[in-house]
Amino acid sequence: MQKWKAMIAAFTMVMVLLIAAGPVAEASSHREAPFISTDPLADNTDLYAFRSPDRPDTVTIVANYIPLEEPNGGPNFVSFGDDVRYEIHVDNNGDAKPDITYRFTFETKRQNPNTFLYITGPVTSPTDPNFNLQQCYTVERVTYGRHGKTEVLGYGVVPPVNVGPRSTPNYASIAEQAIAELNGGIRVFAGQRDDAFFVDLGSIFDLGGLRPFNSLHLIPLPDEAGIDGVNGYNTHTISLQIPIDQLTADGMGADQTKKPVIGIYASASRQRIRVLNRDGSVHGSGAWQQVSRLGNPLVNEVIIPLGKKDYWNAQPPHKDEQFEQFYLNPELAGIVNLLYTQPTNPNGVLQTVDTTGRADLVAILLTGVKLPDGSSFTFTGNTRADLLRLNVAVPPTASGQASILGVLEGDLAGFPNGRRLADDVTDIELKAVAQGYGPFLNSLLGLPNKSPNNLVSDGVQANDMPFLASFPYQAHPHAGYDSSLHR
Repeated sequence: MQKWKAMIAAFTMVMVLLIAAGPVAEASSHREAPFISTDPLADNTDLYAFRSPDRPDTVTIVANYIPLEEPNGGPNFVSFGDDVRYEIHVDNNGDAKPDITYRFTFETKRQNPNTFLYITGPVTSPTDPNFNLQQCYTVERVTYGRHGKTEVLGYGVVPPVNVGPRSTPNYASIAEQAIAELNGGIRVFAGQRDDAFFVDLGSIFDLGGLRPFNSLHLIPLPDEAGIDGVNGYNTHTISLQIPIDQLTADGMGADQTKKPVIGIYASASRQRIRVLNRDGSVHGSGAWQQVSRLGNPLVNEVIIPLGKKDYWNAQPPHKDEQFEQFYLNPELAGIVNLLYTQPTNPNGVLQTVDTTGRADLVAILLTGVKLPDGSSFTFTGNTRADLLRLNVAVPPTASGQASILGVLEGDLAGFPNGRRLADDVTDIELKAVAQGYGPFLNSLLGLPNKSPNNLVSDGVQANDMPFLASFPYQAHPHAGYDSSLHR
């Protein structure tokens, strides 16, 4: 514990911050592959993992599903899929295979099938009779190996979506009632939230534009402030708050464990056989097949080529060595050079980015990294695997002292040591892929600080709504009645 505190105070952590991202990235993992873009209920959009700031003996894991939800999407508002198996996986021994899986399965119950209404009157709780399309879920904990087993941790209910002041008055109270306590002191919430990801989608998808750097683009425009393209949209979250000693390989807490680094990924699976019945219903059978997965943000979007994206989603992380060539020779770096390194631009240009031999990408994204003394910071072993790695021995950064640029500015509790809701992964990744590491990492490690590459940004540095101070932390969802998307 003292070791980590001393390192934080002295900013002596050594880290290469490279996650696949850049000016062609989408929202973190929203609609990232051809197949999953047609199956939003199974689309794993974001993954977060961090030591809980108000309960530091626990880790909070947030897995978001269903991209870009319109708040006013009635009368059939979005819900979890009853035919989807949602899972959060934890590797704690470095082989990139799950040692613990938290499995969620949902069931929808119609209170009154003879009405088209989602809500028939004001709702004050998740089980209010006026809530017509109620959904409940089961949480199982699966362990593996000789003594592996599947045990039911408990059950929960999903609150309604935030329809509006008539249907869901005092939504915060309704959502608070949906937080459940599971066996072992685990807390859980499943339901709609404001999408915590922030990025300028509109400019990025306009041929890789970054509004603050518009004048440096191959097709220049006037510079301007960024616009959050996820502003106003909701998502569905599965959030767990788990005691640390239930996640480590030696069963010890943050201050005692000798194996503090865990690797996390989330997934969604469907049964391989789907039958469309004549009565309009759908029946699934057969083995479960993974159709979506997510560890680090933005990998499948901009590292994996189009022809392999669906295949990547179906593979387990421990087989990711087959994709290593795309990390070593990222197409994205060449795109940065094409769009932002024109020598005739009168306003100045970004410096050329290396397009081959990017072993740093392999280290950060596929193995984790070691500290200068040889100890592990996020290193989980040599097995290549896309995992969000979290060192649970690193304490949460004190309130008001956290940097949205995480480790890039010496904040050891931030991305890519796990990922907090407020971490600006887009800007971190933009600076890193452009090899603009800044003076600190340049002087400490000799990493390139290609000015002005260290200044690149999409111009969006915060979520559109403030986060909550306690679990489940993500902001309450936008109400359909108040939706700003069409104003």
